[in-house]
Amino acid sequence: MFLFHIDEQKYSHIHFIGIGGVSMSGIAALLLHNGYTVTGSDREESKETRLLENLGATVYIGQRRINLSNPDLVIYTDAIADDNEELIAARELDIPVISRGVFLGALMRNYLHSIAISGSHGKSTTTSMIAKILINTKVNPSILLGGNLDEINGNVHMGSRRYLVTEACEFKGNILNYYPSTAIVLNIDADHLDYYRDIDHIIDTFIEYMKHLKKDSVSILNLDDENTKRLIPHIQGRMVGISLSDPSAKYLAKDLHFDTLGHPSFTLYVDGKKTLSFELSIIGKYNIYNALAAIAATVETGIPLEIIRTHLNAYTGLHRRLETVGKYQDIPVITDYGHHPTEIRYTLEALKPHVPRKLICVFQPHTYSRTKRLMNEFTTCFDSADEVVVTEIYAAREKFDPTVKAEHLVERLQNKGTHAKYIQTFEKAKDYLRAHAQKGDVILTTGCGNPDVLARMIVE
Repeated sequence: MFLFHIDEQKYSHIHFIGIGGVSMSGIAALLLHNGYTVTGSDREESKETRLLENLGATVYIGQRRINLSNPDLVIYTDAIADDNEELIAARELDIPVISRGVFLGALMRNYLHSIAISGSHGKSTTTSMIAKILINTKVNPSILLGGNLDEINGNVHMGSRRYLVTEACEFKGNILNYYPSTAIVLNIDADHLDYYRDIDHIIDTFIEYMKHLKKDSVSILNLDDENTKRLIPHIQGRMVGISLSDPSAKYLAKDLHFDTLGHPSFTLYVDGKKTLSFELSIIGKYNIYNALAAIAATVETGIPLEIIRTHLNAYTGLHRRLETVGKYQDIPVITDYGHHPTEIRYTLEALKPHVPRKLICVFQPHTYSRTKRLMNEFTTCFDSADEVVVTEIYAAREKFDPTVKAEHLVERLQNKGTHAKYIQTFEKAKDYLRAHAQKGDVILTTGCGNPDVLARMIVE
């Protein structure tokens, strides 16, 4: 087990390969705040790399062997391949090398209390909900987010050393590196199938995660998710359930209502007793689950329900989570991070009732492996859209795979009667949408690559 004691400065100079990633940049900023020398590299300049430079980091654009300047430790993101020049050089020089997930797990153990939010969908939203509540209390946790929250001016907050709130992604089995005092599992779905064999492999990984938590830990589980319920027999500590329908759940949402824009309200029952009513400022039924998890985590931390309600009702979301970028000739342009079929379906279903005319969804597929393995699911998740535009696949960490193309998805959609069109580039997609969208339409760009760039291009 890799050990990291933040006060010892055993690794005083730490180099990050892929430092611009949202999680990597947050960890790097936290280390800078604690007096560490931080260097790193990424493929391109970004807002995150510029921020880190302003904080005192040395950032190289492009990943080359010469970027290593005798660091004490090298941390690499999961997107880095084994043939990366810096990774090879670090190993040849016998510099300790670990993955981001291993380091985050070691970092987590420096905090007396840690809340780790897992699940295929909703991690960033739930984490930021918890963050918004706790930063307005004496708890004042340190926070590592997977998105940018206005209340903390980014994706990292340097709070107390007693509490840490962080996302805990299951990609490449990373959750097995984490030992939080509170573990939230929102849902378990078939994703990251470039690493996992199938859904059972994912569930088995979560089961192992539950097994190695401490006896005094708390596991907050969504009892409405059948895959998540399979974890219950393996929980080592105390189980806390959340639900919209299961009366055995400690935190139960009832009396659900939605306003004309889709904002949900509900009455919270705790241990079967009616408590307070909540009115969320973000849309979608799925966000009730995220809110319940945030309520459960913060109540278990000792925060009064009245305070939780005040800050949760005022929560307006993360950037790139159903974020309205602006308008083009009175046509709203929204961007979202959804890249899995389940996420896309829920988002479109939440938006559709509030669109006067046509809901136009622009989808940027993310990775060849996900597009290929989930092709059937992608074929059915756009049913609530009136028109679907599919751009080129965002390769991310993967090499070109000629066996899967964005055009294949478009063909499948067209065959089932969906009004779908393939447009390769953002520039051409912008021109098409500006020419064809009309007043009363809503344009949504979605994906976890960079479809927000297209949204801004349309508005500009």
